[in-house]
Amino acid sequence: MSQPQSLTGRTAVVTGASSGIGTATVEAFAEAGADVVLAARREDTLRSIAADVEAVHGVETLVVPTDVTDEDAVAALVDETVDTFGGIDVLVNNAGLGRGSSVEDLSTEQYRHMMAVNTDGMFFTTREALSHLRESGGHLIFIGSFAGQYPRRFNPVYAATKWWTRGFAKSVSADVGADDVGVTVINPTEVRTEFGSEDGEAFEDRFEAGEVTEPAEIAAAVVFAASQEHSMVSELDLYRRDKLTFF
Repeated sequence: MSQPQSLTGRTAVVTGASSGIGTATVEAFAEAGADVVLAARREDTLRSIAADVEAVHGVETLVVPTDVTDEDAVAALVDETVDTFGGIDVLVNNAGLGRGSSVEDLSTEQYRHMMAVNTDGMFFTTREALSHLRESGGHLIFIGSFAGQYPRRFNPVYAATKWWTRGFAKSVSADVGADDVGVTVINPTEVRTEFGSEDGEAFEDRFEAGEVTEPAEIAAAVVFAASQEHSMVSELDLYRRDKLTFF
């Protein structure tokens, strides 16, 4: 991918901004000159990240503690963003929850929680932001997954939420493309983040540096997609190089 153009003057909202891909995406947007809104549940962590990117890159940030499963909280996130910056140019739907359980071992509570984060959360944020993205001719970016493209016997419910993400994103794109809104789905394989910690060992502990994809690589893809002026990156797969050897 070529170097992204400057995003100075743009406003990007990043959900799940307190760790992993979200934090790396905040940093990448700030490096490109965009003002960034950080949304997640861990307020202290968000404020620390925001202070760092402001100091290093001189951009403006806004911290809005948000549980994406709470539609009122999501509405407040969008309202506060628009009140502060005047609009939204990019929404990155990154917040997600992964569990490696089989169907038989997944409790109803765990099932409903994962569905709420991975599907309801993306719906709520998209619904609230779309009118503002239409006004700006902006970009709506979804963090999908390799699991949303191929059968996944060891975490079928998580995989189903990512198939939902792709289907939702593609259908939204069909609806808003004529309104000059670009919609992108980015599909990583394993990324060295906190992912997996809900059920045991996080990917950042399981894999050594360089063994799988790093958060900064996904963040660079997000910024690349958000940098497109007249076109859109419809879907972008970022796989560890040996991933397809398993099939």
